[in-house]
Order: sequence, then structure tokens, then C-alpha cells
Amino acid sequence: MAETIASWFVTNLQGSMAKELIVFIVSMLPILELRGGIIAGFALQMEWLPTFIIAFIGNLVPIPFILLFIRFIFKVLKKTPLRSLVEWCERKADKKSDQIRKYAYWGVFLFVAVPLPGTGAWMGALISVLLNMDPKKTFPVIVLGVLTAGIIVSFLSFGLLGSLGFGA
Repeated sequence: MAETIASWFVTNLQGSMAKELIVFIVSMLPILELRGGIIAGFALQMEWLPTFIIAFIGNLVPIPFILLFIRFIFKVLKKTPLRSLVEWCERKADKKSDQIRKYAYWGVFLFVAVPLPGTGAWMGALISVLLNMDPKKTFPVIVLGVLTAGIIVSFLSFGLLGSLGFGA
């Protein structure tokens, strides 16, 4: 799914936006995050290192806001027609929280680091907030998880696919 959405950004915005901006925006979005940004950079035939750095920073930009303000934002949104969306997010986070409940901060790291559908910094941050984990301890763990996921996805995109002749 991330590949499809990243591909849409590449196809529809390539002429009107700088490649770097596309990677940055894709990396900030939930679901896509760093994985989608790196795939977009690969599809845009960017070099690996600039793609990685831009996607890494883009993915981390929203995380402090989630860690610090999501409870307040959810409280406000529950009083609007978006209540069902907030409750859906909470249910989804609760369903995925077992690993984090069991291993605490190591669980957050693993949840963010393994680039599988439904995992990543956004959901890791949301789960950690709902489990009342310390944001000051959680943020560095999420940073390490994003770094690890970025290395994995970069190898798969730029290393493996690049060596097979896809992309640049």
C-alpha cells in the first residue's frame, strides 16, 4: 500500500514539486512514513543518502507533537463529528500494543524498527502515549527505530532493487 501511495505522489507531483519536497511530505504522512519516503526517493531516482536523510527528518517531525499533544487533540476531536475516527485510532493502537506492553521501551523500538504494515513511528508514538510511557524516554527510542527501519528499507530499495536494475 505504501508503494502505491508513494507512486501516486511521484506520478502526480513530480513536475510541480522538487523531488526532495515530495520525499519529505510523504515521510511525514501516517501509514507511509519513512518507508514511503524512501520508496518515493528511489522512484524519483534520487541518491540514497539525501533520500535517507530527508525521509528520516520528515518522519520524525510529527512525533514530538504526537507524544506531547495527542491526548489533548483526541479529547477535543471526540467532541466533534470526528469522534468515530479518534475511537478507531485508539482501538487500532490498542490492538497493536501487546508487544509494547510486554517489552516497554524495547517494544517501542522493535515496533518502529521493523518495517511492516501498521507499524512505524506514528503508531509507536500513539501506543506509547496511550500506555502512559514517558515521552522523554520514548522519543530517543523512536528515533533509533526510525533509523533502523530506514536502513532496512534503504537496503531493500536502493541496494537490492538497485542491484537488480530497477530505479536509478
